[in-house]
Amino acid sequence: MLLLELVWIPDPDEVWRSAEIIKDYKEGDKSLQLKLEDETLYEYPIDPPGSELPFLRNPDILVGQNDLTGLSYLHEPAVLHNLKVRFLESNHIYTYCGIVLVAINPFEQLPIYGQDVIYAYSGQNMGDMDPHIFAVAEEAYRQMARDEKNQSIIVSGESGAGKTVSAKYAMRFFATVGGSASETNIEAKVLASSPIMEAFGNAKTTRNDNSSRFGKYIQIGFDKRYHIIGANMRTYLLEKSRVVFQAEDERNYHIFYQLCASSSLPEFKDLGLTCAEDFFYTSQGGDMSIDGVDDADDFEKTRHAFTLLGVKESHQMTIFRIIAAILHLGNLKIQGERDGEVCSVSSEDEHLSSFCSLLGVEHSQMQHWLCHRKLVTTAETYVKSMSLHQVVNARNALAKLIYAQLFNWIVQHVNQALHTTVKQHSFIGVLDIYGFETFEVNSFEQFCINYANEKLQQQFNSHVFKLEQEEYMKEEIPWTLIDFYDNQPCIDLIEAKLGILDLLDEECKMPKGTDQNWAQKLYDRHSASQHFQKPRMSNTSFIVLHFADKVEYQSEGFLEKNRDTVYEEQINILKASQVKGMVADLFQEDKDAVPATPGAKRTPRINVRSAKPAFKAANKEHRKTVGHQFRNSLQLLMETLNATSPHYVRCIKPNDEKIPFKFDPKRAVQQLRACGVLETIRISAAGFPSRWSYPDFFNRYSVLMNKRDLSKSDTKQICQTLLKDLIKDPDKFQFGRTKIFFRAGQVAYLEKLRADKFRAATIMIQKTVRGWLQRARYQRLRRATLALQRHTRGHLARRLFQHLRRTRAAIILQKQYRMLRMRRAFLRVRSATLTIQAFARGMFVRRIYRQVHPQEGLCMQKEPLCLLLRCVCCGGADVCEALRIEARSAQHLKKLNIGMENKVVQLQRKVDEQNKENKLLNEQLSMLTSAHSSEVEKLKKELQQYQQTQQGDGKQLLSLQEEMEQLRMELERAHSEREVLEDSHGKERDLLRKVHEFARNTVEENMQMKKELEEERSRYQNLVKEYASLEQRYDNLRDEITIFKQTPGHRRNPSNQSSLESDSNNPSICTSEIGDTEDVIQQVEEIGMEKAAMDMTLFLKLQKRVRELELERKKLQAQLEKKEQETQADNEAEIPEIGGVVKGSPGKRQELESENKKLKNDLNELRKAIADHATQNNSSNDVQDGYNLLLNQLKLANEELEVRKEEVLILRSQIMKAAQQKETGKNMVKERIMTEDWGYLNEDGELGLAYQGLKQVARLLEAQLQDQRREHEEEMEALKNQVDLMQEELEKQQQAFLQTLQLSPEVQVEFGLQQEITRLTNENLVRSCAEKTESKKWFERRRYEDLKELLEKLEKNEKKLKKQLKIYMKKVQDFEVPVERRSHERSMQVAVQRKEKDFQGMLEYYKEDEPLLIRNLITDLKPQAVSATVPCLPAYILYMCIRHADYINDDQKVHSLLTSTINGVKKVLKKHQDDFEMTSFWLANTCRLLHCLKQYSGEECFMTQNTAKQNEHCLKNFDLTEYRQVLGHLSIQIYQQLINIAEGILQPMIVSAVLENESIQGLSIVKLVGYRKYSSNAGDSSYSLDEMIRQLNTFHSIMCDQGLDPEIIQQVFKQLFYMINAIALNNLLLRKDVCSWSTGMQLRFNISQLEEWLHGKNLQQSGAAQTLEPLIQAAQLLQLKKKTSEDAEAICSLCTSLTTQQIVKILNLYTPVNEFEERVTVAFIRNIQVNLKERNDPPQLLLDFKHMFPVLFPFNPSAITMDSIHLPASLNLDFLNKV
Repeated sequence: MLLLELVWIPDPDEVWRSAEIIKDYKEGDKSLQLKLEDETLYEYPIDPPGSELPFLRNPDILVGQNDLTGLSYLHEPAVLHNLKVRFLESNHIYTYCGIVLVAINPFEQLPIYGQDVIYAYSGQNMGDMDPHIFAVAEEAYRQMARDEKNQSIIVSGESGAGKTVSAKYAMRFFATVGGSASETNIEAKVLASSPIMEAFGNAKTTRNDNSSRFGKYIQIGFDKRYHIIGANMRTYLLEKSRVVFQAEDERNYHIFYQLCASSSLPEFKDLGLTCAEDFFYTSQGGDMSIDGVDDADDFEKTRHAFTLLGVKESHQMTIFRIIAAILHLGNLKIQGERDGEVCSVSSEDEHLSSFCSLLGVEHSQMQHWLCHRKLVTTAETYVKSMSLHQVVNARNALAKLIYAQLFNWIVQHVNQALHTTVKQHSFIGVLDIYGFETFEVNSFEQFCINYANEKLQQQFNSHVFKLEQEEYMKEEIPWTLIDFYDNQPCIDLIEAKLGILDLLDEECKMPKGTDQNWAQKLYDRHSASQHFQKPRMSNTSFIVLHFADKVEYQSEGFLEKNRDTVYEEQINILKASQVKGMVADLFQEDKDAVPATPGAKRTPRINVRSAKPAFKAANKEHRKTVGHQFRNSLQLLMETLNATSPHYVRCIKPNDEKIPFKFDPKRAVQQLRACGVLETIRISAAGFPSRWSYPDFFNRYSVLMNKRDLSKSDTKQICQTLLKDLIKDPDKFQFGRTKIFFRAGQVAYLEKLRADKFRAATIMIQKTVRGWLQRARYQRLRRATLALQRHTRGHLARRLFQHLRRTRAAIILQKQYRMLRMRRAFLRVRSATLTIQAFARGMFVRRIYRQVHPQEGLCMQKEPLCLLLRCVCCGGADVCEALRIEARSAQHLKKLNIGMENKVVQLQRKVDEQNKENKLLNEQLSMLTSAHSSEVEKLKKELQQYQQTQQGDGKQLLSLQEEMEQLRMELERAHSEREVLEDSHGKERDLLRKVHEFARNTVEENMQMKKELEEERSRYQNLVKEYASLEQRYDNLRDEITIFKQTPGHRRNPSNQSSLESDSNNPSICTSEIGDTEDVIQQVEEIGMEKAAMDMTLFLKLQKRVRELELERKKLQAQLEKKEQETQADNEAEIPEIGGVVKGSPGKRQELESENKKLKNDLNELRKAIADHATQNNSSNDVQDGYNLLLNQLKLANEELEVRKEEVLILRSQIMKAAQQKETGKNMVKERIMTEDWGYLNEDGELGLAYQGLKQVARLLEAQLQDQRREHEEEMEALKNQVDLMQEELEKQQQAFLQTLQLSPEVQVEFGLQQEITRLTNENLVRSCAEKTESKKWFERRRYEDLKELLEKLEKNEKKLKKQLKIYMKKVQDFEVPVERRSHERSMQVAVQRKEKDFQGMLEYYKEDEPLLIRNLITDLKPQAVSATVPCLPAYILYMCIRHADYINDDQKVHSLLTSTINGVKKVLKKHQDDFEMTSFWLANTCRLLHCLKQYSGEECFMTQNTAKQNEHCLKNFDLTEYRQVLGHLSIQIYQQLINIAEGILQPMIVSAVLENESIQGLSIVKLVGYRKYSSNAGDSSYSLDEMIRQLNTFHSIMCDQGLDPEIIQQVFKQLFYMINAIALNNLLLRKDVCSWSTGMQLRFNISQLEEWLHGKNLQQSGAAQTLEPLIQAAQLLQLKKKTSEDAEAICSLCTSLTTQQIVKILNLYTPVNEFEERVTVAFIRNIQVNLKERNDPPQLLLDFKHMFPVLFPFNPSAITMDSIHLPASLNLDFLNKV
């Protein structure tokens, strides 16, 4: 049996072709017998015998590997085939090859570069996910952070392979993951540099529409926290020759065409540009446009990028002027004279004029020096005319120089924009450089490019070799030096002393040096070199054997391009440019610096002048050649790369036609050889390319072990024993510390042994199962056969018995029937015979007698006839006896006629026969007669009936006609009614359809509104989240400023004492922000801008926000004053209407007015004394006098107050009596006006008593209002019942209508009339009852509205009186001694407590104890301290304190307490921002406090579930709606912090617990062959599903124990399960190793465990299980069959929660773990795509795992009353007094 039957053979078209060996190869055979894939036979020659055999092919299970080094056979055909399968069948463009990422250009945009993909790869190991450019970038970022070493990503490949795009995506990853911490948007600037560099450095070539014609190395700098702080760019070898020359079907740089496309803009009118076809420098290639590219649109992007990078508008215009000048320079008309030896340019040349005007140079000088040059000698200076060829070259050299200097200037300014003053901690470099190039004509540019690739390949080979050796040393296995290709001799040929570049520079220095002389020197010097060859048919070309291929270079043009000659006179003219800006600055730079590194730091240097004038260079501007500059910059690049850890990306161009997903093997192999991928394979194959960890090897190949080995506990020892038994050659493998290393081909051998073991086991299982099935089938058939035989035999026996029985019965019947028939015949014959005999005998006797007695014959004839009749009629024995006697008497006649007997016998026979015939005829006749008679009788009866009916027809005809007319009229009426009913039915049906449509539209609108509400809520919560982050940054900034604030004498602004203490009468949140911001501004002004480490951008934003808030506050204040004026005007308008009430007692009114005037005068004196006291301040005696005067006035006011008490009491009793009698709203309004008027008249004296009276009135009215509300609720309940009844009635009518449709039209008419009569009757009854109840309800509703309006007015008046009373009380108390006031207040408070007998659910504290309350209850409180008490105890305590402040009407105390509470909670959350328990604890308490403020707010909508006792605990004086909103914001912030903490804990567990955890024993999830993690990523921890479920249990128990609302708990787990689904599914979509049948089975089991957990915790209604639906369908997709079209339809119908891209991605990733599973064919995937074409799925591939559902905080009232709450002593709240 063959070990491996598949091989690779060379093929001219496909490079390599697969074939199968059909005959064993024996040593010495000259050929191999093969069968190709198309079933054709092929004989592969092996000449000479024993030479190298064809490459072996890897097993199918290894095809499609993520890492090429994981293949068992590492060679060129295996690599090419693996890349082809991944690219064409799975559409995977990325593949690892060791440390190299191979990227194949798909030539179409793929949805694998979004933000979601970046976040999916962020933080993941490089080996865990599918190959991707983001994985390489993440690996570089992690190594930089872990090893603190600079990194480099080297992207190379030929033109069109996708280098620029790959580098761009790598920078996008760094910009997203390492975004800048400040708001400088440096990452946006880094990305914005790409459009500029593409416009000025990219061009269309025959191989690529956007080819980079320069190399660049971008260093992205990071700080210590690994945030981007800046960037720097270096450029290499710009292709300047493209400015003046383009090959066919190629273009110049993009910027020229972009500017021409935008030349019609007004700002570009002065440039003198037209279309690109009109300019020589842009039209040489012939193709001016690129398919799918809009040059004008790209130009706008370029200008926008300039603006973003800070390039001034004037500089931008100068850049565009220079570009236009270059175009005009190319269109100069040079006129040759003297056979081209002398040339000139016309002074009237418009392009020359445009060139000079755009650059601001002298027209005449430029015209002269374009055609002349200066020769300088030691003695004289000569001016010489140039030939036509020299002039054209000089013009082109000038254009190239201008563009090159402009390009360097742009790079320099880009670097300036990306520069930062922050110290750079580390950097990651991205090198986007050209790959190895070889064309039909190769010149100086290709030579430099291939020289750079030689250097990079040398560095790459040494790095790969180094990594291989380090891996062997790390695993402590013996190793030998691996021989790898060293291209140092080729590099020495180019750059060593007297190498190609040295000889080129030497030839350039020769006055008459030529390309031919240089080529001859190369032949003479390097002809013996193994890397140099001379072509046979050319003397001007040379061949260099590079590492990738040998390239033939044409020496023509090398010297000119290396010199890059530009004459000094032309440069001097440009230096003298009159254009303000940068034209002259382009040529003023230090020319000794390497132009390729404009972003490098310049070291300070000292300029030393000599005493003599310096000798000028002769006609050359640049002393250093291009080759020398490039060698220096390349050396600097190599030093940078060697100082970093490199990461390699090799880009491959699959075809030259740019067709999406087309793979050309020839082009691919050429590039694989050129980019060093095959060299990596060769180095890996030279050692031990296949590596397995011991656990993975044990899981994979444990089937090859025996039971004795498996019983051991040491996995490593088991693996060693197995390998020693299976592989006899010890050199084929090595045992490391953590891995097993295999030579090439050994893993394939093990796979074959494993497959053979499985095949043998499968055959045994199949044999056993088939035998069992056949035995079971035989037994089943035998039992069926026996049963059939038994039943058949019984059936046959029964049928035989029945036949015999029927036969016997038939015989008996036949016998009896025959006997009866024969007897009857005999009797009939006998009777006839006897009768005939009798008649015959009588006849004969009579005849004889007549002959004897002729006369007596007549008598004798009568007698026999009579006798015969008597016998016939009567019959009987007498007749017979008479006949016998007659016969005896006739004997004598016989004796007389003896000869007559024979004749008589004959006659008798004839008579018998005739008698028989007569009898038959008689019988027939009798039958006919009877039938005829019956018919006649019937006809007679019918005739009689007809005659009778004929007489009545005349009368009935008229009645029938009338009846027919009536029936016709009724029928017409019925038809008309039917039409009416049909019309009405049609209308009702239309109405019903409209109702259904309206209902459906309403439902859709409701769904849309719900969706919009969810979106609005989500946006709102995002704003809250942003506000929280800004507030956090603001707090941090304030802390920093506080630290800097150390100057003596600084006084803190009181606005910083609290964030919510700006306005005592109108508390607001905005004012606190204003105060804090003003304090920050004041601090910044005091300590200076240099010391305050504050971001200026944030400072300006805050300052702008302060101004906006101040304007808003003023606007609100103006609106408030306007509303108060309108209210006062309304009150004044109401007073005259009810003035009669006051006029009823004029004497009393006058008395009250006089007393009011007196009190006002006293008040004015008091105010005057206070003012005098405030202005004078002369001595303590004045203060004492003012104080005494104040006390006297107070005493007088108290006396007057006592005098008026009785009147107030009388008035109050009258008000209460009126309230109890429930008078009408009008009388209540009158009494209120009287009260207001009285209060107004006595506002300076009796306000306290009036206030108490109004409070009692308000309470009574509130009780009435509650009664009315209860009645209203009952009414609403009745209406709901009525609606339900109507709904039932409607359903009944619909059912009746459906039944009616099934009846006949007549029945429908009758049934419809009955239904209509019934409906009208019911409606009349209902309408009569409804009118009665409606009138009654209208009066009650009107009364309720009047009372409600009265209550609102009284509440407004009460608040106004409160404010006035409080103001005057404060003014009086301000002059009391503080100590006396304190003792007096405490004594009053104690007295109040003595009066209270029961605890009223209020807690009293002093103002100075508020910080202690906040500290003990919030800041220092641990959740464990209140775990044994009522849940959310701190919230209840805080509400009881708020309620007491509301009870004593102290708004400042309420304001201060709520503000301190909110700030304290924020402080605790900031301190414990990673503590789930603490965050959950304060989320529960914040929500409970919010619920309490709603439940006891007094608003009816929140009081529906309150008890009577709880209604007593409502707030009475303050409306805390604003604070409820603030607490709602705080709850959202806490909820988001809770989710972030939980996600941070769960996220590391999800992948290993859900995807990798082996919950089902025996169904192991084995990584694919060759799968490996990189050594730098080892050591990651794994989690099981049980651990994750335990963590979920912990979350659930914490939230439940702390009393968090169940609705919020459900939303928390819905969010967490969505994250579990998103992360697991995203990981599944990006990992090939987990897309298998076994993973699908395991995944479905794990999901079922999570669903069971949800069921056990009663979280089914939370929607968490629905969030797992995409993951469930993905698991089912992995398990389903994927072969036929029916399978495709089943997949499409099942996977409704997965998008088309996700389904196709999973099918592409699906890989059989065993060779018995079938791969998913490309045709099946195409079938899936066709079936899913109609879906409108979103374009993104991955789920946004950071998406957060909007949270809802439903109102959840508490059943606990405030007076039942106990304060534990552990809280140290002894200073709180129960009220």
